[in-house]
Amino acid sequence: MRNYAAWIIREKNEIITGYSYFKEGYDLMKKLINWKLFFILLIICVITSLLVIPYSLELTSNKIEITPKILLLTALQNLVLFAIVIFLGLFLSKRIGMGLPILQGVLDGKNQTKELKSILLPSFSLGIIAGILIVLIGILFNKFIPELLNLETPVTVWKAFLASFYGGIAEEILLRLFLVSLFVWIIFKIKKDKDGKPAVFGIWLSIILAAVFFGLGHLPATAQITSLTGIVIIRAIVLNGVGGIIFGWLYWKKGLESAIIAHFSADIVLHIITPFAASFFS
Repeated sequence: MRNYAAWIIREKNEIITGYSYFKEGYDLMKKLINWKLFFILLIICVITSLLVIPYSLELTSNKIEITPKILLLTALQNLVLFAIVIFLGLFLSKRIGMGLPILQGVLDGKNQTKELKSILLPSFSLGIIAGILIVLIGILFNKFIPELLNLETPVTVWKAFLASFYGGIAEEILLRLFLVSLFVWIIFKIKKDKDGKPAVFGIWLSIILAAVFFGLGHLPATAQITSLTGIVIIRAIVLNGVGGIIFGWLYWKKGLESAIIAHFSADIVLHIITPFAASFFS
């Protein structure tokens, strides 16, 4: 009987210890990132990854039929990819003083109307400017190298509009929230400013590196249209780099929400307004 009582006490202590470890782990996970924000971003990224499918298929002249199986596989693939990207992005951005301040504030129960209004004009304006600059620089490339005109592939308006949500949201989460934050964090670990914060030089270097990756990331789609010559690669880096630097600056100074609005605005200029204007004046 005495042995049984000792066993009961020992088991009880082990359960209490196990619960304590579980609670400590649970509390630690809660502190790592804002999980509500994580799941909101993850759901949006999966949805936008489906919205871009019709655009991608038309851009590459791929006649694959969009079936439930393709949608499911695409959703699962992006679910895994963006779960990793968003977790790391939120984790790293929190430690370098960046992120999504407006959405974070809303989830914390704060009224962010004033903050949202304050970013709308600069975000839309810089997004439109980015779109116009990309169009103008593209025209220069096409003027001096006519064969680059093959890269100007018109896409149905509704498909381009849906794809703009992927560009504006998913690409900004991947390239700014994750990649810029990662580069800033790495450089921050090497060199800080006098106040112990990320150095301005490191932030600018991170923005430029992410912009270059942004351009390189478009090469697989470009390869479906034409050969990847040196000038084609330079064109991709320059055109996408313009937007990447502007969106990166907005992410740094005003938050990811601002970069998302700007990127979406630039895509509307590039994929909807510019083709419409070109067809109207042709």
